[in-house]
Amino acid sequence: MGQHLCGPGIPPEVGRQLYTPFFTTRAEGMGLGLSLCRTVVEQHGGAMDYFKREAAPGGTEFRFTLPAASAGPES
Repeated sequence: MGQHLCGPGIPPEVGRQLYTPFFTTRAEGMGLGLSLCRTVVEQHGGAMDYFKREAAPGGTEFRFTLPAASAGPES
């Protein structure tokens, strides 16, 4: 899954702290959203990261992956 955000993108100094709990660039932010999202995805065997979009319109793309569910016994 992915989410594309248009705009100037994420500056490198912000990107280094992006998933740090309580880090925020917003005056009213708590800084927990991306940290919690990444933790939940990783606890389910997945990965989450972001990428700078070079093609127009630019911006940032967040992506996460989760492993496919294996077929288990019917309940």
